[in-house]
Amino acid sequence: MRGIARLLLATVALGAPMEAGQAQEAAKPAASAVHYDTEVFAQVPAFESPSLSPSGKAVAGKIGMGGNQYFAIVPLDGGDRRMIATGEIDLNWWRWVNDEWLVLGVGQLVPVQGDEWYVRRAFGVSAKTGKVVKLASAEAGQNADDVLWYADDGTPRVLMASQSSIYRDEAGFWPDVWEIDISTGKRKKVQLGREGVWNWYADGAGTVRMGIGMSDDGRNRRVLYRDGGRGDFKVIDKARTHRDTLTVPALFLKEPGKALTISDDENGYSALYELDLHTLERGKQLFATKGYDIGGIEGDATGFGYTGVAVLQDRPGVVWTDPEMAAMQETIAGKIQGGAPRIVSLSRDRKTALVHVGGVDAPGAYFVYSAADGGMLLLSTNNSAIGLKRLHPVRTIRYKARDGLEIAAVLTLPRTTTRNAALIVMPHGGPFARDAEEWDWWTQFLADRGYAVIQPNYRGSSGYGTPFTDKGQGQWGLAMQDDLNDAVDALAKEGIADPKRVCMVGASYGGYAAMRAAQRDGKLYRCAVSFAGVSDLNRMQRHNSDFLGAGARKDWLKMQAPDLKGVSPINFAKDFSIPLLVVHGKKDRVVPIAQSRELVEDLRAAGKDVTYIEQPEADHHFTRGEDRLQFLKALEAFLAKHNPA
Repeated sequence: MRGIARLLLATVALGAPMEAGQAQEAAKPAASAVHYDTEVFAQVPAFESPSLSPSGKAVAGKIGMGGNQYFAIVPLDGGDRRMIATGEIDLNWWRWVNDEWLVLGVGQLVPVQGDEWYVRRAFGVSAKTGKVVKLASAEAGQNADDVLWYADDGTPRVLMASQSSIYRDEAGFWPDVWEIDISTGKRKKVQLGREGVWNWYADGAGTVRMGIGMSDDGRNRRVLYRDGGRGDFKVIDKARTHRDTLTVPALFLKEPGKALTISDDENGYSALYELDLHTLERGKQLFATKGYDIGGIEGDATGFGYTGVAVLQDRPGVVWTDPEMAAMQETIAGKIQGGAPRIVSLSRDRKTALVHVGGVDAPGAYFVYSAADGGMLLLSTNNSAIGLKRLHPVRTIRYKARDGLEIAAVLTLPRTTTRNAALIVMPHGGPFARDAEEWDWWTQFLADRGYAVIQPNYRGSSGYGTPFTDKGQGQWGLAMQDDLNDAVDALAKEGIADPKRVCMVGASYGGYAAMRAAQRDGKLYRCAVSFAGVSDLNRMQRHNSDFLGAGARKDWLKMQAPDLKGVSPINFAKDFSIPLLVVHGKKDRVVPIAQSRELVEDLRAAGKDVTYIEQPEADHHFTRGEDRLQFLKALEAFLAKHNPA
């Protein structure tokens, strides 16, 4: 993992402070006749997941440069930015510990005994000097990046759980917990690993309070808990099948035995509750949203409280429950017209905030807000060509599936076309996931080319309560596929889309759905496009069988698709009846490339119309601009041939 130590230095030029009038024009509609080059939509974001240092004087995050992403630490005083190129290593997460030190979590495929394992490690990185400190010991096993706690007293200390063996029959296979000085790598063990316990959790003071254990097959799970740092752990909850849920704290409170938990209300929507850890009885409901799940809580600087709740409505966001934060959000919103401001990071004293200003139709920009003078400093636009312009309108619609179930869907329309447009049905991945009113470079590109795009949140999607999710059980490639088809009928009845000019485009599970449409529903579609799709569910199950907890994953997949063979497109090559474009990256670590290769081989043998593009450097998430551009150009040409707008 030497790649993480390759440091590149460059100079950053920050934008000037914006006056209120400039900020109010931050999201103007683009002229209706403007169409952007494909390269514009292929740009990687200029900033991804930026985070303020505790003092608010620097920002850390991924930046886009030359079509690639690098980790950068950017001083806000106009000093030099420090960039870290990780090469072949994935940068998975990062967090400030104090103003000088951050922790980075990385991962890489490594040859192990004739196979390839995804190995995780954590490193300390100095924001001032670029010094890199490896936090795992030399004998660390596969996973050594699970940071449970970050010191809040200014010292560069963390708690991290890590393995010291890759062998199941050795004690070091189960993670120990270490307190580590990330500036030196010095460590001391604070919690000995226990058989079956894979995940440990600490409270805001750095005391290990909970572990979650499971059997090797993953079917039996248990929660171990203690009030303080010296008591014995006791099993407080068990789950004997993958269907059972464990009662797990979302946040430990300062009072011993008290916590907060997120669990379903009487209607099956997740909400925030008080929790007694001794009795596992829920107390007062603290927060809920009608008709939607919640997405989690925003913790405060102490580690024992929260400032807001993430909501999963049509347009996701955070509801600030802390009065000071709610007032800050209102003040910032008053400075912006036409763009939705979202606080994404705070300094410890809450005097400085990092704010994203954009919208569902605009990639937007990041600003630094100063509570002292109310100023908004432009840090970076996310797309250099689009800037702060707004593109094509987006809204959420609802329609009835053939069995009467209501389906929410995100609809993007070309600004220049309002009736009988050529349509792209774009199912999301997951499938336990959802689309929402957020900036999407795929849909905006297609709308810019004249297509209407519908993104149905079919049954089984997340965010709409457990009963809605459960309706997807046993329905992969069946009723879930029908929900996609029913969106076409709904839009045709409204005169929005032309039902004779429809293609399906999707990635991951959405790629599976596109393959399934080409195989099962060719009469409804002119063509289909799959990026990183799954064609063989039995093969996917065999792939998953190599991992700990495989039994529970097998049970879960069987519950989603009882007849794996019957809903796997690869088994029905002769039934494919429309042109299919298949794209897959060789470095995809989520869906093995064999899922596309073998389907394409069978389709070609059957004489079907299939176009295959294998991207040598592409991963599952389009982190390189070159791969994005190749995909968009191929997509545009394929659609222009088979379903012109």
